[in-house]
Amino acid sequence: MTSIKDIAQRANVSTATVSYVLNGTGNISEKTRARILQVIEAMNYQPNHIAKSLKLKKTKTIGVVVEDVTSFNSAEIIDGINEYAEDHGFSLLLTNMRVLKRLGNERIDTEHVRQLAPSAIKEILSKKVDGLIYIGIHTRDVTGIIPDNALPTVYTYCYTTNERDFFVNYNDHLAAYEATTYLIRKGHRNIAVISGLFNSNPSRERFNGYYQAIMDNQLVFDPTIIKTGDWEFESGRRFTAELLGADEPPTAILAMNDIMAAGAMSACAEQGVRVPDDISIVGFDDREFSSYLNPKLTTMRLPLHEMGVEAMRSLTDLLSQSGDVEKDKKLQCTLIERNSVAPAKSC
Repeated sequence: MTSIKDIAQRANVSTATVSYVLNGTGNISEKTRARILQVIEAMNYQPNHIAKSLKLKKTKTIGVVVEDVTSFNSAEIIDGINEYAEDHGFSLLLTNMRVLKRLGNERIDTEHVRQLAPSAIKEILSKKVDGLIYIGIHTRDVTGIIPDNALPTVYTYCYTTNERDFFVNYNDHLAAYEATTYLIRKGHRNIAVISGLFNSNPSRERFNGYYQAIMDNQLVFDPTIIKTGDWEFESGRRFTAELLGADEPPTAILAMNDIMAAGAMSACAEQGVRVPDDISIVGFDDREFSSYLNPKLTTMRLPLHEMGVEAMRSLTDLLSQSGDVEKDKKLQCTLIERNSVAPAKSC
């Protein structure tokens, strides 16, 4: 195996000079650098990354712990992490906890996931990674899943109460505010909400964003058109049927995820109510199927890829100690306008 010493002898320079060229450091002339690089290529030199990592006590490898790779949010976040890692010379080790298969939707809470975590965390820590990124299956408090004495960790699509942890998520409050304001600008004044369960932080934040938009635009807040769903299709369908049966049905519905929005559109079709001619519907998440609904669903797109990029950026900044790292980054969602919203008929 070719060594740095072999390259130095062939190029007639010191081993230190070769090291400078390999590491991109030192004050080396372009002529000397070019000659050494030519020798490196001719001798097919392959750096010993293992030996280098032992010397530096850094592996340039990041552990990525995913609660479930089949969750709709995971793939884009992982792709963002991978993009940043490739661009900055890091490798990734990924472990999938498979919580959907192991627990099912009904039992996904911090306590149940904590029972699955030790083996996954132990395995990835044994690989001598420099830091960790933890990807949740939905936005919630996951305190205690990773031990406090573990490596520098950034959480995305979830958060903890630990002072030493860092988080990258999206801004639920602002997204709901913007979605509601969009409907108001279309002339809608009677805007119903089908929320998720209110034990969920996203539900509370999205409702608060909706409420702020109603107040900021001097509209009347009507609690009778606020329905608490459970994130599932059937709750969207059932509560929309109730709203359509009111003496003064809403002219628009903000559903707090695309699945409930699809249920809302189904209820409208059952009752002969046309979307968007008779009622406008906005969803949340921009799930893949939202562009295949009829009509295509206007929705708030989550910045999943960007969350992966920013999670990796935060972690590498922590590892390099290159200045202050924002503890709780909240990225902005994007309104995706399709065909499920029209101006209110009174406009």
